[in-house]
Amino acid sequence: MDGSTNIEVTVLTGLSEIPAAEWDACACPETLAGGRPVDPFTTHRFLRALEDSGSVGRRSGWQPRHLVARHGGRVIGVMPLYAKSHSQGEYIFDHNWAHAYEQAGGDYYPKLQSAVPFTPATGRRLLTLPGPTEAIARSALLQGATQLCDSNGLSSLHITFCTEEEIAPGEAQGLLARTSQQYHWDNRAYADFSAFLAELSSRKRKQIRKERATAAQFGGTVELLTGDALQPHHWDAFWTFYQDTGNRKWGRPYLTRSFFTQVQEHLRDDTLLFLASCDGEPVAGALNFLGRNTLYGRYWGCSEEIPCLHFELCYYRAIDYAIEHGLTRVEAGAQGDHKLARGYLPVATHSLHWISNPSFRKAVAQYLEAERDAVDHEIEVLTDYGPFRKGQGDA
Repeated sequence: MDGSTNIEVTVLTGLSEIPAAEWDACACPETLAGGRPVDPFTTHRFLRALEDSGSVGRRSGWQPRHLVARHGGRVIGVMPLYAKSHSQGEYIFDHNWAHAYEQAGGDYYPKLQSAVPFTPATGRRLLTLPGPTEAIARSALLQGATQLCDSNGLSSLHITFCTEEEIAPGEAQGLLARTSQQYHWDNRAYADFSAFLAELSSRKRKQIRKERATAAQFGGTVELLTGDALQPHHWDAFWTFYQDTGNRKWGRPYLTRSFFTQVQEHLRDDTLLFLASCDGEPVAGALNFLGRNTLYGRYWGCSEEIPCLHFELCYYRAIDYAIEHGLTRVEAGAQGDHKLARGYLPVATHSLHWISNPSFRKAVAQYLEAERDAVDHEIEVLTDYGPFRKGQGDA
């Protein structure tokens, strides 16, 4: 295996088959010196919470097939990997590919997906132990994943929301690079929210101030809850909100109620919940996850529509928190052009794709080249159209 014949790659059908310490030594080695992981979503505890709660596995269409690379018996790399029977919960859309593949007489599903289920957040997918084995571990994981496709007659492998640094190793193994975009807020060492507003155009400053003032008139209170301040009754309320949002957006919620019990037991220090209440009754909430340098906005829901409260809890409170705690970025999830007016600028996101059929792979490669040019142009145009005063948006 490219000079790494001593590397053994095995497949796990669940995170319970590997000790948390071995997985996290590759997924979040920075935590050995203390502090939060850079990426909370690839930790053993987060991925296992998805499995133990039944949010993945069973009849979800996400069957764990995680890869583990060992050298001399030592784990040097791991890869979150799933066999998928659909394309839901991915946020990098390939429905048209599936339709075209099946129109040509092939079976697009099942396919392999390296991702964090239901989580459009950029992070490493080739999780390697730091040190001299990093390159061979990445190569072994990529080869292991494509060989798993080949040996099982699967149509394709998709590595979504990977880092830009993983593109070159992927392309070297024959994978196709894809560029997409989403909206992030960057902290330019702002002293406070007013300092952020000062960089916006006058019209956008007025709009945001008006929205925050409107939200403040809802007649209730907003709690910031994390760690031991989170209690089971908070999750009961948020589950109600999440179900409503999930039913409207996806037809059914991706996460089970048990997932939020797992969050309470194992992930409450990784979470931040903004909870709005009126007369002691929760009416809306925005759930975030905490990385070492980034606040990740994930889910929003409400029991009643309150003007501008969505903007307040999901975007402005997140900016407030990031500034106060010295975080460098807020990632507010997938899509949503309305984020642009609120200081969240478009950035490129990346994925890698391996297609087994040579003819279809050639067609996809041509499509991706044209798509990359279009995405690059869109990012340029949207950034110029953004809310920052000229000369500020690219500071």
